[in-house]
Amino acid sequence: MSFQEVQRLLHLMNVEMDQEYAFSLFQAADTSQSGTLEGEEFVQFYKALTKRAEVQELFESFSADGQKLTLLEFLDFLREEQKERDCTSELALELIDRYEPSDSGKLRHVLSMDGFLSYLCSKDGDIFNPACLPIYQDMTQPLNHYFICSSHNTYLVGDQLCGQSSVEGYIRALKRGCRCVEVDVWDGPSGEPVVYHGHTLTSRILFKDVVATVAQYAFQTSDYPVILSLETHCSWEQQQTMARHLTEILGEQLLSTTLDGVLPTQLPSPEELRRKILVKGKKLTLEEDLEYEEEEAEPELEESELALESQFETEPEPQEQNLQSKDKKKVVMCPLFCPSICCQIMAQAPISKPESLLLSQQKSKPILCPALSSLVIYLKSVSFRSFTHSKEHYHFYEISSFSETKAKRLIKEAGNEFVQHNTWQLSRVYPSGLRTDSSNYNPQELWNAGCQMVAMNMQTAGLEMDICDGHFRQNGGCGYVLKPDFLRDIQSSFHPERPISPFKAQTLLIQVISGQQLPKVDKTKEGSIVDPLVKVQIFGVRLDTARQETNYVENNGFNPYWGQTLCFRVLVPELAMLRFVVMDYDWKSRNDFIGQYTLPWTCMQQGYRHIHLLSKDGISLRPASIFVYICIQEGLEGDES
Repeated sequence: MSFQEVQRLLHLMNVEMDQEYAFSLFQAADTSQSGTLEGEEFVQFYKALTKRAEVQELFESFSADGQKLTLLEFLDFLREEQKERDCTSELALELIDRYEPSDSGKLRHVLSMDGFLSYLCSKDGDIFNPACLPIYQDMTQPLNHYFICSSHNTYLVGDQLCGQSSVEGYIRALKRGCRCVEVDVWDGPSGEPVVYHGHTLTSRILFKDVVATVAQYAFQTSDYPVILSLETHCSWEQQQTMARHLTEILGEQLLSTTLDGVLPTQLPSPEELRRKILVKGKKLTLEEDLEYEEEEAEPELEESELALESQFETEPEPQEQNLQSKDKKKVVMCPLFCPSICCQIMAQAPISKPESLLLSQQKSKPILCPALSSLVIYLKSVSFRSFTHSKEHYHFYEISSFSETKAKRLIKEAGNEFVQHNTWQLSRVYPSGLRTDSSNYNPQELWNAGCQMVAMNMQTAGLEMDICDGHFRQNGGCGYVLKPDFLRDIQSSFHPERPISPFKAQTLLIQVISGQQLPKVDKTKEGSIVDPLVKVQIFGVRLDTARQETNYVENNGFNPYWGQTLCFRVLVPELAMLRFVVMDYDWKSRNDFIGQYTLPWTCMQQGYRHIHLLSKDGISLRPASIFVYICIQEGLEGDES
């Protein structure tokens, strides 16, 4: 390879190097003095090119001879810089055996520079704590104590007006750990219910195909329970067909009665519901007074917005339904019951034919079929009126749905009440009907109030999905994350808008050191070299949300060096998410996205760490990474130490 060819190669590798310096490296590697690099000569040139001066300096600061780290020197590094206070000689020795490339080094229990760099680039040197990668949380608490990875309009792979409906949406969601999928069901031809976004031009798929897909993929990524959030708009007959498909296709996977047949006093745990599929939906109930109270719809938007949203929203607040006998006596079903009990109650209410079962509010809507109702066990959908009303009239096995507009308003107006509500009952939040492009809201604001099922348009990549994916990357990616204790305490005083003591502030110092092999943004531009900068964002309670960024490095995507320190003060670290974004600076227009990585504060390792970047779609961009130093200082707000 001639020097001219080496220059072209460097350009392809996204590095613009001083010609004289590049030629000096070329000459040093050309030991045969042939004017070209061959075999081992090119290897030496590449090693010289990729030499990490910042890592070499760090290595030498702990090495007595600058050539190796002894076992004790490496142990000092792990304790002092990596903040691994409990690290033992045995663990340090294990890391040397794992990352030292030479057999002689392993025998001597020392770490060479190559072994040190290998450790820093490994999962043990990653910013994400490997202890948080497997399932490490208590999975025996009630379902309402967990954040649950949830999908909105799961069947869509495009927008909500003309997009395509496909079982592929369910496959993708379930494979990425989603544990709650949405199914909008409507009457279809030939007596077969279909799934699509109602009153739009989105394509249709058969309900039975959706159920079969869920049965196949539900537990490929996680063994913990999957929730089918049903939005049923079908006639009595096709509801019966739905119930038959659910029962026959899901078989033993379907939870069709309470665990052990006993009426519980709290929701079961993810552990108790392993490999079970639960149905969330409307349910017939038996109330002591056998009286029906009419629900009052609460306006969530201004009149002009409400008119628009009503055209697109597929998840209205559920309305209680009742059965009417010929003598007008109203009969409703027990909230947690077996099908046999259902039959007995139906027998006591003389009904000539299904058509006589009318809704008390909207007679144009189909009534709820008992066969389908009987499959809703722990997740009965109920309309939300107020937190006081829920506390006085609802039970732990009932769940309310909130549009993002309403949920955000409630957080501002009654944040602590919302937190307390979510300590005993599940809440599902879904995107506004005005998001016809399937865009997303930031889920963080809803998690701050303890909302468990914050549904996302998972087909739409972007910052919001980065936060969601980062949040559920922990705990084995199982789709369930245990909420902080102050969001599980029924007497919690926590208010997401006004967090106060005993929550202790922490100061985060991030030194953004260097980058490695950052990809080109626009590969079609042959002459383009990126000018990278790093942006660090924190998402949490409103007072913690912040962002800072480094300066940009001109014309170097191969090994840019920043060496800048950013400082953040965080009041509620238990809820904080960190997002690192590498951008290509552009003075003419908006900076271009290169890569990102998002993780929970509680899963972050201190010390010298590599952050391996992901694409917009969450795909690994290895070997692209940034090298940082992380330090967390404890201290109350106002403590400047």
